[in-house]
Amino acid sequence: MPAYRAIVTGASSGIGLATARRIHADGGTVALLATRAAVLDGIAAELGERAFAVPVDVSDPVQVKVAIARCFELLGDVDLVVNAAGVDGPSALLDITDEKWMRSIGVNLSGPFYVGRESARLLKEGSCIINIGSELSFMGMGLFVDYCASKAGLIGLTQAMAAELAERKIRVNAICPGPVDTPMMESEIAWFPNPDEVRKMAVDRVPLKRWAQPEEIADAVVYMASVKFATGAAWSIDGGTTAI
Repeated sequence: MPAYRAIVTGASSGIGLATARRIHADGGTVALLATRAAVLDGIAAELGERAFAVPVDVSDPVQVKVAIARCFELLGDVDLVVNAAGVDGPSALLDITDEKWMRSIGVNLSGPFYVGRESARLLKEGSCIINIGSELSFMGMGLFVDYCASKAGLIGLTQAMAAELAERKIRVNAICPGPVDTPMMESEIAWFPNPDEVRKMAVDRVPLKRWAQPEEIADAVVYMASVKFATGAAWSIDGGTTAI
């Protein structure tokens, strides 16, 4: 695979961290974006050369504008932008506060828009943006109304950006994972009074009878970045949950 110069949001844990590690292991240079500055500094120090920590809250357009400009200063040209930052958490519809709704939309949908918009000002022909969606981009699930709405919107954003940026030969695609073994998934399971039972149910509903590992989603991101004729696509990597 090519040695990408990449911007990765949500790089402090989960899919974002696994993607950043994979790009760096392939010889690439990566800007690590997330809110937790101290964690980012530790990851950048661990990776060593070709890794840069850029703290940012992607739901804040002013912060994003400054952070993306900084990323291009550090990396020079950028080949790949990965929007992996996300927030989640079960909540009954009637218990979803305005603040929780706005945070879900802000991070999961507005964040990729802000990062994509500011990156698109500077990206060159042949570069690509990959948004991390979800199986819930295509299906509803009780207790996840705000998350489902944000991830469904992300597909529309991906397709519309792909249509507009195609003239500049900039590709925009989405990877839509099913359940992934991440800290965010564990925090969701822990919310329920019977987490062991819920974890078993969450595994049983996947036709392949397991959760994905973050590294598997990172592999898919890197592969999709190499598929030069794909744009506006939403690739389900979900163990069959939306197809079988």
